[in-house]
Amino acid sequence: MNAGRLYDGFLPGRYQFDAYGNGGFRFGDMSHRGSVLALPSGVRAWPVASMADLTDEVLDPIFAEGDALELLLFGTGADIAALPAAFRTRFREAGIGLDVMQTGAAARTYNILLAENRKVGAALIAVP
Repeated sequence: MNAGRLYDGFLPGRYQFDAYGNGGFRFGDMSHRGSVLALPSGVRAWPVASMADLTDEVLDPIFAEGDALELLLFGTGADIAALPAAFRTRFREAGIGLDVMQTGAAARTYNILLAENRKVGAALIAVP
């Protein structure tokens, strides 16, 4: 096995979050420091530390999921924050439902919907 490919910031598959906080998340028998995208294709590192880091490019992996994703839970960190209108429009045009909340609430809701086998994803900004 190529050790360089052991962890490249992407873990294929769907995993519930076992824990969050301290700047990261635990899932799939591993831990990750920083923000994550949990999508039907897998969980990946996400280069977003705050709402100010949002760009079309960091959202692109979400829209690449196509019909596999019907709802995205967006965890804005420790405090709730509004998603800019241009990004909300992009979700609406793609037919992906969007629910914006604090990261903890988003992670807990994601776990429930994942257990129900829903077509759900989560964009989670890490909290301290």
